[in-house]
Amino acid sequence: MLREAGLVRLAETRQVRGGTEQYFALVSKGFTLHQDAAAGPEFLIHAALGEMLPSPPGRASHTVLRHLRLTGAEVRALQARLRATVDEPHLTDPARGEPYGLLVSLFRADVPNLPPDDAPTGSAST
Repeated sequence: MLREAGLVRLAETRQVRGGTEQYFALVSKGFTLHQDAAAGPEFLIHAALGEMLPSPPGRASHTVLRHLRLTGAEVRALQARLRATVDEPHLTDPARGEPYGLLVSLFRADVPNLPPDDAPTGSAST
């Protein structure tokens, strides 16, 4: 089904004990869902969660959620930087290092407007 959907290609075959083993490879280094896709970003988030391994003891996790306030120009600049990062060629040689996943999503967030930490929380009456 994955090959018919165009997500994987036959990379190698090998004869083993009267049978044929088939090895498949992804056709792309990453996948981007169209904004109108029924699966939406939930598909990619669940796929990333399914691949995530626990951090080894003594090593910090690399997962971070940040909220930023950006102008339109800053959003476009950040989108370009993120696109350049994910489009960089990366070697697939297993001897080169450990595999890591990168899930990039720049999205408008539904977060409340909170006062700065140093702003007074109430007014004093006399």
